[in-house]
Amino acid sequence: MDRSSLFQLIQEQLDPDNTGFIAVENFTSLVEHHELQLDPSKLDMLFALVQSNEDGQVCYQELIELMSSKRSSSFRRAIANGRRTLQREILLDETGLGVYKRFVRYVAYEILPCETDRRWYFHQNSLCPPPVFMAIITIIQIVVFMCYGIMLNKWVLQTYQPDFMKSSLVYHPRHRLQVWRFFSYMFMHVGLEQLGFNALLQLMIGVPLEMVHGILRISLLYMAGVVAGSLTVSITDMRAPVVGGSGGVYALCSAHLANVVMNWAGMRCPYKLLRMILALVCMSSEVGRAVWLRFSPPLPSSGPQPSFMAHLAGAVVGISMGLLILRSYEESLQKQCSWWVILFSFITFLLFAIFWNIFAYELLGVQLPPAP
Repeated sequence: MDRSSLFQLIQEQLDPDNTGFIAVENFTSLVEHHELQLDPSKLDMLFALVQSNEDGQVCYQELIELMSSKRSSSFRRAIANGRRTLQREILLDETGLGVYKRFVRYVAYEILPCETDRRWYFHQNSLCPPPVFMAIITIIQIVVFMCYGIMLNKWVLQTYQPDFMKSSLVYHPRHRLQVWRFFSYMFMHVGLEQLGFNALLQLMIGVPLEMVHGILRISLLYMAGVVAGSLTVSITDMRAPVVGGSGGVYALCSAHLANVVMNWAGMRCPYKLLRMILALVCMSSEVGRAVWLRFSPPLPSSGPQPSFMAHLAGAVVGISMGLLILRSYEESLQKQCSWWVILFSFITFLLFAIFWNIFAYELLGVQLPPAP
């Protein structure tokens, strides 16, 4: 029999009432006398789990999570070597914490739906590496906006200024062969309202996500949303430019909101329903504002205004790639088939968008607006 057979045996014989907990004595006896072909390291993990619980019970769900082959090697080694004790106390009952540890606990309850993962994150958290990606992106966006605001003496609707649209950072269909523009547009913003919205969400949601899931995964998700945003505009709204980091922001926010919804019972963040409704209203309002500026510009302009399709593309990336990333805390993405399916789909989209930008504009005879 395999590991799944062991789980079924444990549940049927030691937890027939489906209470979710198993007596330590019965569990130890089963593990010591079983006839299953289990890896010795997994047996060590089982005994470490038993020894770390002093209240006489083993959590069945905790057992499944620790034995899962998707867990990272660092997570499994910490259990097997006894360096991680699975304390039964809920984190909210912890007292005497400093300001930083209280913030770490707050982040754990904001982001993670499982108490086991929250305790693991709380006790192993460190500032190495620090969550600097979202902070650096936000600072650069603010600095760029301030520079153009001072130069143009205009802080809202900057895209109506020709000098603003001449920037080498803005994505414009006339300059789509300048590949960096598919990334660099995220540093430019229509005005103070768009910058404020994006910067607030990047700091309030992006930084906690980066603290929990790491700089590599969150930067990958953010940049995937940015690239998907500009490429989607180049396919669906071929005459429009793009500015703003909304593609990356909506990738982060959509992934987080979808993760909260799919783990609703396990999430312990306060006022989660009210906050969910508020977040959806704000995100929808921002999309509505972008649609209005695109099709009903309030001021005369020399060309089309920035497209709103980057928002929607970022949301799709968040619900697909982002949701899998957030649901795989301390799990190896490379061992999950769904990760390779999503990655293959994203790469296929990238290749299609590249060929579209090379050939489709001329084949379709698209009349592009003049370069600013």
